[in-house]
Amino acid sequence: MNKKTSCKVYLIDFVCYQPPPSQKCSKERVLKLSRQHGHFTEDMLDFMKNFMERCGIGDSAYLAETYLNQSYKPSMKDARREVEMAIFGSLDMLLGKTGVRTDNIGILVVNCCLYNTAPSLCSMIVNRYKFRENIISYNLVGMGCSAGLRAIGLAKQLLKVLRLITDRSNKLLVKTGAPQFICIDSEYRKYYRKLLHRERSFQIPDQLLVPRRRSVLQLYHPRRRHTGIVGVTINRDILAAAIATITPNLTTVGRLILPSMEEKLLYLINYIARKLLPMLNIRPYIPNYSNAIDHFLPHVGGKPVLDDLQKTLRLSDDVMEPSRMTLYRYGNTSSSSVWYELAYVEAKGRTADHGDCNPWTDEIDQFPVNLVDCEPVPVDFAPSNCNDTSL
Repeated sequence: MNKKTSCKVYLIDFVCYQPPPSQKCSKERVLKLSRQHGHFTEDMLDFMKNFMERCGIGDSAYLAETYLNQSYKPSMKDARREVEMAIFGSLDMLLGKTGVRTDNIGILVVNCCLYNTAPSLCSMIVNRYKFRENIISYNLVGMGCSAGLRAIGLAKQLLKVLRLITDRSNKLLVKTGAPQFICIDSEYRKYYRKLLHRERSFQIPDQLLVPRRRSVLQLYHPRRRHTGIVGVTINRDILAAAIATITPNLTTVGRLILPSMEEKLLYLINYIARKLLPMLNIRPYIPNYSNAIDHFLPHVGGKPVLDDLQKTLRLSDDVMEPSRMTLYRYGNTSSSSVWYELAYVEAKGRTADHGDCNPWTDEIDQFPVNLVDCEPVPVDFAPSNCNDTSL
């Protein structure tokens, strides 16, 4: 970045981590291990079985090493090893692929949706790769699937306001999901694990979670919005909350990217009418985003969210293909899922060329797969009573 292009932010390249084949785990094996570990009731195991059959995840997704053991006794050591495998594996590929030297990286932003430790993940990376002593680092944790967007927004703002990053420095963004073991503090961990084994709404997120040289992308309009209540429980309100969050973001971005004045005018008239005449219950005008967007890559979340999003925005099956295939193959990788979707698009030859580091390279010809229609995911249960201290 230089002074002439200070308002433009480019992505040199990206990579996605692919766990070793030994960590592939079918849904049947997940249930077998869950029963073997002895932490779940039969009622909960039945719920897990029904959920996994309908959640859109295939039989080639990955599971943490610690969960694959005969006995499930997670520890901080296991969590650290899982994070190191994903982060170091990705960074080794990225640095090798781009040829960027670590002493030319001036900003480091790391986000992980739940895992928080001391020393921080930033410190772990800086020490491993011997980054320069004056590197500006930020460690973002506890923001769930939205952490990636926040990290991108932070990186853009840093590149715009920190004038000292006007040399050949680059910004490194590391995005990772949550390790299988969650540690906040000892008392909360005991409480959370009891909820995990007894409350269905705590099971859903646990099951789903699984510079301008040759730049491949340019960042234009990062937008984010916070809605909902703090926590990791999911209940029947998830669909409404997801759409309620996405709709205002599309409203904001729509006026910036809609290609024709006609679309913008129709959009504006509809927006004003709904604000001034709420009693008429005017339906929101859904612009034809395909005129402005080549690839629509929503966070994979889960099958119900993708289904409702597709219906609300009137998106075709082809448009939703990268998201559904990413959910099927890799599950919900939290804040990094969009990058797996982008890698899918590249592997299909629909955008920039892909290389050997693409996690889809060896099997892209097998996709898309036909997803058998199934019943809705069972999220029609009451919200958890998280204030119940008797657990």
